[in-house]
Amino acid sequence: MLNVDHNRNFGQFTVVVGEIANFVAYIYAPAGLVTPLGALSIIVSAVLAHFLLKEKLQKMGMLGCLLCIVGSTVIVLHSPQERSLSSVEEIWELAIQPAFLLYTASVVAVTLVLILYCSPRYGQTNILIYTGICSMIGSLTVMSVKAIGIAIKLTLEGTNQLKYFQTWIFGMVAVTCIITQLNYLNMALDTFNTAIVSPIYYAMFTSFTIFASAIMFKDYSGQSVTSIASELCGFITVLSGTAILHSTREPDPPLITDLYTPLSPKVSWYIQSNGEWKQKDEDGSTPNFITILRQDYFK
Repeated sequence: MLNVDHNRNFGQFTVVVGEIANFVAYIYAPAGLVTPLGALSIIVSAVLAHFLLKEKLQKMGMLGCLLCIVGSTVIVLHSPQERSLSSVEEIWELAIQPAFLLYTASVVAVTLVLILYCSPRYGQTNILIYTGICSMIGSLTVMSVKAIGIAIKLTLEGTNQLKYFQTWIFGMVAVTCIITQLNYLNMALDTFNTAIVSPIYYAMFTSFTIFASAIMFKDYSGQSVTSIASELCGFITVLSGTAILHSTREPDPPLITDLYTPLSPKVSWYIQSNGEWKQKDEDGSTPNFITILRQDYFK
């Protein structure tokens, strides 16, 4: 029991460390670079599961890992340069530019339609409902988290950013988006197979995040067509590797949540043989349990 608790605490600690490192990465690198590189965590998880959990990594899974590595390398080599920002007010000016306001309004409008209308009706059958909500809201989460990270960085360097109301607005937006994103991501994972949810969510979340970052921070401003095309090819390669890697995972065994769930109805009858009554199913076979009633019981 102590060993299980120790492993759980260690796992929670590593998750926290990973999220802190991811947060720091958004401060020093463009979101269009950090988000696609999240596929590397899938590779690490698959390799660790192969050695620690004895989950066999098949040949196609190895190919998926290789594609993720190649695609990530292409993205890094052709990634845009991080824009230097000197204050939270400068980030606020980028956030209220007409193009990004239009994007934000579109995301909020589509998300409300998905939550209020589509989710109650089609959420249990269409995987794109929950993943779409997570992905679109997630792009706003990344933008606000990046703004908060830059504000913290500037504050630690001696330029206090906590005195600006924009910092607190970014903070409230980040908290709201994170809660909404996690809620619907959990709903997607509870409703559909993880092997299906993960690649779809990764593709949609990364696409919306790159698009939002390109609008707000103008990551690709001044880049050549060749660099943009190369990064797009790298992203498609990573996406292909992720899909292959997840498609080769062994499906989780079904969980029995209700021990009293009735079995499929069958027609049974009793036949008399050698003075005894035996139960027979409709297919003529004897069930695993046989109810034997002695003939003298009915006398």
